[in-house]
Amino acid sequence: MPTRRAVTGRSREPRARFAEELRSLRTRRGESLRQLGERLGWDWSLFGKMEKGETLGGPEVVQALDTHYGTPGLLLALWELAINDQTQFRERYRRYMALEAQATSLWHFAVSVLPGLLQTPGYAREVLAAGGLKGDELEQQVQARMGRRALLEGDDAPPFRTILSEAVLRTPLRDAGEWRAQLEYVGEAAERENVVVQVLPFRAGYHGLVGSAVMLLRQPDGRPVAYTENTYWGELIEESVRVERLQRAYDGVRDMALSPAESQKFVLRMREEASCDPST
Repeated sequence: MPTRRAVTGRSREPRARFAEELRSLRTRRGESLRQLGERLGWDWSLFGKMEKGETLGGPEVVQALDTHYGTPGLLLALWELAINDQTQFRERYRRYMALEAQATSLWHFAVSVLPGLLQTPGYAREVLAAGGLKGDELEQQVQARMGRRALLEGDDAPPFRTILSEAVLRTPLRDAGEWRAQLEYVGEAAERENVVVQVLPFRAGYHGLVGSAVMLLRQPDGRPVAYTENTYWGELIEESVRVERLQRAYDGVRDMALSPAESQKFVLRMREEASCDPST
């Protein structure tokens, strides 16, 4: 069967197709980015980033654009295709890694898995293997993750705060020895001047981040960005409104968490319980 030719000449890649449609609709209207921002009530730079493919924006802004351009549902459909396109995950993650490397502060919340910056090789290997990696690729990813830990070391290391859901500390590795080593490493890391570890106990109940692991990064220019992650994929968020919403949710979780001193005792108790587990 002959290869099907593109009729419109536009990109078949969902993210690029979405950005192209946004540019096309705006230019046909004869609007500048600044005019568009003023008419819709969003920062005009957001629309510029969306048209460059640097961010997808959120459903609220896409729906507003659909209404503005008289394209009910079209842009939202293209947005849904773009945001669910898994071929973009690696590219977005590479950009996130670059932003993480230059961040002046890092605030993290863990739902069920320890942050990569605090993982031991044994923990990283089991978590990555559960995600389907194996063989040489698995070992390469473990080594890469261990290399990231250097970010928190040295005199110029940025401040790092992680709030760990209690579930993180009650989900052991299959290898009891590796699990004890991991808990010990968390306790040691919490003693560094630039690292704060807090525990969110089960009794805190539901909260604004109950379904998402989040990393909030402050960039050298003061701009905050966020990265949210679940079991299968992650999303880099640079839109100021969405980042601020996550920041407020994070502040609420921090208010419910144990103090750093209480959290240290909690981690120590988990380590002692792991050492005394008769099944090991």
